[in-house]
Amino acid sequence: MSQTFSQIVTNLPGENAKKLLERRHCAVPKGVSYGIPTFADTAEGALVKDIDGNTFIDFVGAIGTINVGHSHPKVKEVLHRQIDRFIHTGFNVVMYESYIELAERLAAIAPGAFDKKVLLLNSGAEAVENAVKIARKYTKRQGIISFTRGFHGRTLMTMTMTSKVKPYKYEFGPFAPEVYKAPYPYTYRRPEDLTEDAYEDYVISEFKNFLNNEVAPETVAAVVMEPIQGEGGFIVPGKRFVQEVYNLCKEHGILFVSDEIQAGFARTGRYFGIEHFAVEPDLITVSKSLGAGVPISGVIGRAEIMDEANPGELGGTYSGSPLGCEAALAVLDIIEEEKLNARGEYLGNLVMKRFKKLAEKYECIGDVRGLGAMCAVELVKDRQTKEADKALTQKVVQEANKRGLLLLSAGVYGNVLRILMPIVITDEQLEEGLSIFEAALEASVQETVEVQI
Repeated sequence: MSQTFSQIVTNLPGENAKKLLERRHCAVPKGVSYGIPTFADTAEGALVKDIDGNTFIDFVGAIGTINVGHSHPKVKEVLHRQIDRFIHTGFNVVMYESYIELAERLAAIAPGAFDKKVLLLNSGAEAVENAVKIARKYTKRQGIISFTRGFHGRTLMTMTMTSKVKPYKYEFGPFAPEVYKAPYPYTYRRPEDLTEDAYEDYVISEFKNFLNNEVAPETVAAVVMEPIQGEGGFIVPGKRFVQEVYNLCKEHGILFVSDEIQAGFARTGRYFGIEHFAVEPDLITVSKSLGAGVPISGVIGRAEIMDEANPGELGGTYSGSPLGCEAALAVLDIIEEEKLNARGEYLGNLVMKRFKKLAEKYECIGDVRGLGAMCAVELVKDRQTKEADKALTQKVVQEANKRGLLLLSAGVYGNVLRILMPIVITDEQLEEGLSIFEAALEASVQETVEVQI
C-alpha cells in the first residue's frame, strides 16, 4: 500500500484549535483574516501538522513564501549558527558580511548585462515602496504606473498601486497621488471576436493610448509590473505585451520595475519570472521565498539608479537583518544544489497536465493557466458567459482543507484556485495533493447540484 501523507483525525477546528481560536478572537483584530481554522505545530517540506495532530499537504506555501520547503535543514542550520554569533546590530550601525554577500549574489543572478547594486529590506511592500522612492529620486519624476488587477502590498503607496478594492482598499483612503492604473491583458476574458494575437495587439494599443490620454510619459518615473499577476489570479501576459511596455519605457525614459515578490526564486522555473519575457528590468523587487519564511526583501537595480539616493535616504532598523540574510543565502544554495528551477518547471508541467484533464471533465473550470509551478484554474458558473463562481471556489477550498490539503483562492472575482506548493514537494505528495484537489472539486460540484435540485 502506498504511503498517505495527509491525515485528518479531528473535525476542523479540533479541540486544541478551538481554545486558541477563542483567545485569538479576544486578542487579535478581526481585520487580520485567516483561512483554515487551526494552528500549526510543526512543518517540514510540503507537510504541515497542526496542534490537534492533523497533517496537511501544503499547496499554499505561506502564500508563496516556502519554495524551498518548510524548515529546510540547511536554513535551520545557518539560522542556529547566526543566532549563536549575534542576532542584530543594524546594518547602518555595525555592518556584517552576509548583507554584502547576499547583495553580490542577487546582483549576479538578476537579468541584465550591466552593473547592479542591491538594497535589502524587510517585506515585499517595503521593497515596492523603496523601488518607487528610488525611481522618483533618479528620474526626478513623480508618476507611477501599475496595472489593473495588480497587487503590490498593503502600505499606503502599495495599497494605492493595488487594484482589488475589497478587502485591501475599501474605506482606507485617501490614497497616494500620482499613481495610475494601466490595462493588463486577461486573455481568458478577452472579447469573443478577438483572437489571442488580435487581443494582444489591442491591449498594446490601449497601453499606448493610456500614455497619451491618462498621463504624460515625461512625468512618469516607473512602470511597476508583476510578470505574472499573483493575487490578481495568476494571469500570464503575452510576451509581446511585456516587451512592448518595456520598449515604451525605454523610449520615454521611464524605469521598468519587475515585481517578483511572488513569482521569484524557482516558482516559474526561473530565478525571476521576468526571464520568460526576454527583457532586462531597471529595478526588481524580491521577497517571500527569498527568505524561506524569515522576513527579508530587496530591490535589485542598475548601479547608477541605485546610487542616486544619498546616505541615510534608504534603509531601516531591521532592513536586511542578519537572520534574513543568512536564510536567503541558504535559499540560493538550495535552489542551485537541488536544481529547483528545473524542478519548478517539471512540477508545473505535471500540474497543468492534470488541470487540463480536469477541465475536460468539469464544466465549472473555465480556464487553466500558469507559468512553471505557478498554476491556477478559474471556476465559472457557465463557460459561455464566464460568470465567476466565487461560492463554488470557497467550497472547494473548505473541502480541500477538510480532506488534508491547504488551498488558496485568488482573483478579483474570488474564483481562482491557485497552487503554490513548495518546489521541494515529492512526486508522491504532489499526486496525493492533486487527488485531494479533484475529490474536493467533485464533492463541491455535487453539493451545488444537489442544492439546485
